[in-house]
Amino acid sequence: MIKFSKHSGIYSLEALQILNTSLEQAWELLSDPGNLEKITPPEMNFTITSEGDEPMYAGQIITYKVTPFPGIRSNWITEITHVRQKEYFVDEQRFGPYKMWHHEHRIIEHENGVLMKDRISYKLPFGFLGAITHPFIVKPQLQKIFRHREKVLAEMFNQ
Repeated sequence: MIKFSKHSGIYSLEALQILNTSLEQAWELLSDPGNLEKITPPEMNFTITSEGDEPMYAGQIITYKVTPFPGIRSNWITEITHVRQKEYFVDEQRFGPYKMWHHEHRIIEHENGVLMKDRISYKLPFGFLGAITHPFIVKPQLQKIFRHREKVLAEMFNQ
């Protein structure tokens, strides 16, 4: 399920998915930045450019190159600001295509495995011009990304 809302000029996206796996396996996959490429649509040309393969930690800076919209290649820099092992982590954009990006990744034990809950709060650049692109460009692109991720994760966990 993917749901959008807007409040005070900030957009929110909430995505829920049940994964047929253990909390440990879900955390191992989702908290490893190296797996982002696997769950991102290939046409986004998502590439991690930062070095290191250490476990996720608060304060970690991760850099990427990504094509968020057709024809636009962008550097994206995020910081992992909060981590609670096997519960949640938060990444925040420091530089990239959005004016603001705050992404909470939560996993919760569920009777059918693990409930994965994402909540993204974001603000678009370019004021009014950015706002008019939301329903035609930004929202469909985010829906596409999360639907792709949902499909890939379901296949990975044999659902």
